[in-house]
Amino acid sequence: MATRKWIPSIEVESSHGTREVSLSTRHLMNRTVFLNGDIDSDMANDFLSELLYLEESKEPITVYIDSHGGEVNAGLMIYDAIQGSGLTINMVCTGIAASMAAVIFAGGQKGRRFILPHSQVMIHEPLISNGVGGSATSIKNISDSILETRETLNGILSKHTGRTSEEIAKATSFDNTMNAEEAIKFGLCDSITTSIIVR
Repeated sequence: MATRKWIPSIEVESSHGTREVSLSTRHLMNRTVFLNGDIDSDMANDFLSELLYLEESKEPITVYIDSHGGEVNAGLMIYDAIQGSGLTINMVCTGIAASMAAVIFAGGQKGRRFILPHSQVMIHEPLISNGVGGSATSIKNISDSILETRETLNGILSKHTGRTSEEIAKATSFDNTMNAEEAIKFGLCDSITTSIIVR
């Protein structure tokens, strides 16, 4: 029997009295969204749903990222949602933004991509998640798809960092982990923040 994850809750005062709400609901009410853990279709759909809800007001929102990455398609859905939003979005890297999470983080609005002092950003080429097998044609199609994905992701990184395609290709040819200062210098983010609350 699967154990249910405990969801912390808090009491909120309103004109209708005191009520209990989940901490995640309270954060959303404060226009705060979290991208924590593996990036997959569930996370992408949850993020899109939250963003659509927050679009009802034009107040800024803050997105906190702590992720080792995950599925490219799900990550691109999150990236596209951020790019298509009319909101002011602050992005804060807390812990690590790696792989697909690094692409999402780098794609934040210029001047609003923050990183905590001891956080890291890691970029690399897309990886094959499962063993490759099958006919020569199938393997070639998989290879072509990975190369196309690499070009897409490298193009996004080039656009948001100001680096050339050649610089990005070289930088992503290995697991390239950068500390906060190095990530700023590379153009993946804008500034270090010592506060977890940014405006």
